[in-house]
Amino acid sequence: MSDQRLRSVVIDEESLAAVSRDQEQERQVAIFDLLEDNSFAPEGADVGPYDLKIGLIDQRLALDISSEGYHHALLLSLTPLRAVIKDYFIVCASYYDAIRNATPHQIEALDMSRRALHNEGSSLLAARLEGKVATDLATARRLFTLICALHRRDRR
Repeated sequence: MSDQRLRSVVIDEESLAAVSRDQEQERQVAIFDLLEDNSFAPEGADVGPYDLKIGLIDQRLALDISSEGYHHALLLSLTPLRAVIKDYFIVCASYYDAIRNATPHQIEALDMSRRALHNEGSSLLAARLEGKVATDLATARRLFTLICALHRRDRR
C-alpha cells in the first residue's frame, strides 16, 4: 500500500486576500501541521503521497489533487459550510476583541464556542468529502482552517 497522505499544500494565490499577521500565521501553522500529520486518500487512488492545491472557482471549493500517475480535480459547493463559516468568523472576532477587554471567564466561553464551530465545520467538510477523499478529523480540521482563509476573501 502506498503513502495515503499529503506531501504538499498550496493555496491558490488568486483565491487569497490580504490578511492580518495573525491570520497569515494561522494559515501557515495549519499547512505545517497538515503536512506533519495527515490522512488523505482520494477515492480510487493508491499512488500517494499527494500534492494539493486549494482555491476558489466560481465560489466553489477547488481541490486539485495530484501525484505521480494520478491527477484529479474536485469542485465542491461551499453552501453547506457557509453558515458555520459565518458564525465561526463572528465568534472569532468576538474572541479576539475579548482578549483585549474581557474577563478570563468570557474569553474561555468564546474560545469554547470558537472550537465547537471549528469542529462542526470540520465534520461538515469530512461529510462533503465522503466518497471522494477519505480523511481523518484532524486532517479535516486543518483543511477547514485553510478553507476559512479562502472564504475570508469571498466575504469582502
